[in-house]
Amino acid sequence: MPKLLPVGLVLCASLAFADDYPRQPAIDAQHYTFRVTLNDANDEVAGETTVDLRFLQPGVTQVVLDLANLKDGKGMTVAEVSSRGVALKFHHSADRLAITLDSAPAPAERRLVTVKYRGVARAGLHIARNKFGDRTFFSWNWPTLARQWLPMIDHPSDKATSEFLVTAPAKYQVVANGLLQEELDLGDGRRMTHWKQSVPIASWLNNIGVAQFSSRHFGTAAGVPLETWVFPQDRDNGILTFEEPTRQAIEFFTSHIGPYPYEKLADVQVAGMDGAMEHASAIFFGERSVTNRPAFDLVAHEIAHQWFGDSVTQKDWDEAWLSEGFATYFASLATEFYEGRDTFLGAMRRSRTSILRMEKRTPGMAVIHDNLPEIQNGRAPASIVYQKGGWALHMLRGIMGTEKFWAGIREYYRRFRDSNASTEDLRSVMQETAGADLGWFFEQWLLRPGSPIVSGGWKFNAAAKTIEIDLAQTQSGAPYRLPLEIAVTVASAPPAVQRIVCTLKSQKFEIAADKEPSSVELDPNVWVLMDSKFTRR
Repeated sequence: MPKLLPVGLVLCASLAFADDYPRQPAIDAQHYTFRVTLNDANDEVAGETTVDLRFLQPGVTQVVLDLANLKDGKGMTVAEVSSRGVALKFHHSADRLAITLDSAPAPAERRLVTVKYRGVARAGLHIARNKFGDRTFFSWNWPTLARQWLPMIDHPSDKATSEFLVTAPAKYQVVANGLLQEELDLGDGRRMTHWKQSVPIASWLNNIGVAQFSSRHFGTAAGVPLETWVFPQDRDNGILTFEEPTRQAIEFFTSHIGPYPYEKLADVQVAGMDGAMEHASAIFFGERSVTNRPAFDLVAHEIAHQWFGDSVTQKDWDEAWLSEGFATYFASLATEFYEGRDTFLGAMRRSRTSILRMEKRTPGMAVIHDNLPEIQNGRAPASIVYQKGGWALHMLRGIMGTEKFWAGIREYYRRFRDSNASTEDLRSVMQETAGADLGWFFEQWLLRPGSPIVSGGWKFNAAAKTIEIDLAQTQSGAPYRLPLEIAVTVASAPPAVQRIVCTLKSQKFEIAADKEPSSVELDPNVWVLMDSKFTRR
């Protein structure tokens, strides 16, 4: 039997992989007010951001915000930084805006700092024509692209409330996080639109969409106001694509996890984007995802993010699975609820195949990783972070049982709603709920690269009236601890499921049987991520 990893080592292992963002532990951003002016004459952004900062320690004389520098004609140029009516000295280089305060704040003191700037965004804010040839403006900041056009602390560990005041030509509508506060026609062919997000969110979740939209309110689900914002030419397709899946997903997640965390949920069609992005309360979907049929899997994934990733946010990028793995698996759970167990298991088998293929191409890559370039460059290794992360949750459910699994998930959400969590936080909650040590589970499935390779077989011993099973773990390295189900079928009777635990590289088991089985199946209910071959001897 493998040695169990002590609980403390799980915590230490997770922390050893913490990403290298330069944190400022003495500063906590409370609120951002983003004033953004857009135009049709060029792609320049004129911005004025006021950040409300709370100081946690004495003696702080400098604040650093992330903001892209001007390079090759793109980036931002800062004109002025001020606080309390006083101009502040600043230094802007290497995409970091270092601001010198006029005096050191006292602990718990809050100050407003305002940055005026302008420029053409290299990324983060995309200005392009949609598939119908109309000009649009859309942001997508994941994972660290908010700094390309917004001065802020661009890291998920520092969540804050926010608001956008967007001035643009009056022919456009504007959608953003939170609730609409005001629309003001300025009398010069422009309109100012004000949206406010009253729940703290991570930097990449702030978003705006500026385009000619068909904006539709389609009631509520579980008390949540629902909206679609699609291009006018796709109005009818937008109804088919989004409305039923959105209502179903909201109702399922609310009933199984807990209350929806935000003021509304809007599905927004976006130009020049593939896939989707889980911005808090205003989800962006690539324009070609709007079709004449419901997009349940895609919609459920992004709505699951509103709970996990958006409300409960990973403390650093190395634990992105707490966002993407959760959204992947919870979308599958919604499929299980609405479409049945067989459809769900088919999806789990397909994702298992994808994971095993990826692990062969990228050996050494674990779910909790170490500043992978894929994360830094905006692309996660989906089969590992997304799908294997989701499979880890599936296996955890298999070990805990479905009822305790959901109880643990509800407590995890309740405890860390609107804040940050780590894998260790999740382990602690699920272990409390299970009433058993789960350190071994988190270590082997999240910190260890690869998956087990299991081969074996069975034969019936008529004299002893037993089924003799031999299993071998042939992967390199130590054996995994594998709780496994064995389904034994005799004649036309329903299969009888036996449970064993394989902890050695080579192991034999015996199951009592009065009659010779017609079949013996390993992992019949698809609970274990492994590459397996199991035959009759």
